[in-house]
Amino acid sequence: QNPDITITDNVLHFRAQGHGAKGDNIYEFEIEFLEPVEPKPVCRMTQRQLNITVQKKESNWWERLTKQEKRPLFLAPDFDRWLDESDAEMELKEKEEEKINKMKIESRVPKDPFKHLKKGYLIMYNLVQFLGFSWIFVNMTVRLFILGKDSFYDTFHTISDMMYFCQTLALMEIMNSLIGLVRSPLIPSIVQVFGRNFVLFVILGSLEEMQSKPVVFFIFYFWSIIELFRYPYYMLSCIGIEWKPLTWLRYSVWIPLYPLGGLAEAVCIVQSIPIFSETGKFSLGLPNPLNVTIQFPFVLQIYLIALFLGVFVNFRHLYKQRKQHLGPKKRKMK
Repeated sequence: QNPDITITDNVLHFRAQGHGAKGDNIYEFEIEFLEPVEPKPVCRMTQRQLNITVQKKESNWWERLTKQEKRPLFLAPDFDRWLDESDAEMELKEKEEEKINKMKIESRVPKDPFKHLKKGYLIMYNLVQFLGFSWIFVNMTVRLFILGKDSFYDTFHTISDMMYFCQTLALMEIMNSLIGLVRSPLIPSIVQVFGRNFVLFVILGSLEEMQSKPVVFFIFYFWSIIELFRYPYYMLSCIGIEWKPLTWLRYSVWIPLYPLGGLAEAVCIVQSIPIFSETGKFSLGLPNPLNVTIQFPFVLQIYLIALFLGVFVNFRHLYKQRKQHLGPKKRKMK
C-alpha cells in the first residue's frame, strides 16, 4: 500500500507497506544500476503485484543489471521477458530495418501537390449533399406530421427543386470515381446515379400525371434517409475520423431501405407505362418500309429488368463493403 518509489543517483529506492514473507510489514530495498537510468520510473499496481518500469538513458547492452557483481538474493530474473545479447541485437536490427524500409517506401511515393485541394473539394461536396438531403428529409417529415397522408400528393411540387439540385450534383460522383479521386468502384456509382436520374427527370419530370402520385413521397423519402448517413460518413473519412455508430448506420441502413427504394422506383415506372402508351411521349417512329415504331413503354419494360439487375449489383457491392467494415477483423499471424 502507498509505495514510495524514487530514483536518485542511479539508485532505485523502494519502501511500502504490504503482506509478504514477514506478514503484514514494511518492505524496502535498494538497487544500484550498472549504468545511468531515467530518474522517473513508471509504476503499475494490481491486486497481486506491483510492476516498476525503469528506462535506460542509452539503449545499449548491459553485462548485468546491478553495479555490484553478485546478484542480490531477493532479485530473480523473469525469463518470460528475458533477452540475451543476441536477441537484443536482432530486435534492434529489425526495428532499424523496418524504419529504413518505411522511409524508402515513403520516398518512392510521389507527393501530390493538390492533396489538400482534393480533400477540401471532397469535404465540401459531401457537406453540400448532406445539407441538401437533410433539408429534403426534414421538410418531408414535418409535412407528414402536419398534413398526414395529404402530404403524399404534393411531394414533387414541394421537394423537386432541391432533389433536382442534389441528383444533378450527384453526377460528380461518377467523375470522382472515373478520375480516381475516390476509391469507389465506377459501375455501382453509374448504376445508382443514372437510375435515380432516369426516374427523377424522365419519368417524374416529364409527366405531370405522375407528379401527384403517392409513390413519389416514398421514392424521395427512401433516397434521403440513405444519404443522411452516407454523405457524413464520407465527409468524416476525408479527415481521418471514424465514428463507429455512424459507420454501422452507413453499412446497415441500406439493407431494408435499398430494396424498398428499388421497389418504389419499379412501382413508379409501372404506373407511368399506361400514360406513356396513351400520350406516345418519347416513342420514336422510324422512316422505313415496315413503318416500325420504337414504343417507349416497351423500353420501360426492358428498363424494369435492368432496374432489378442494378439493385442486385449495388446490393452485392454494399454487402461486400459491410463485411469489410463491420465483419470480424482477421488477426495477423506473427
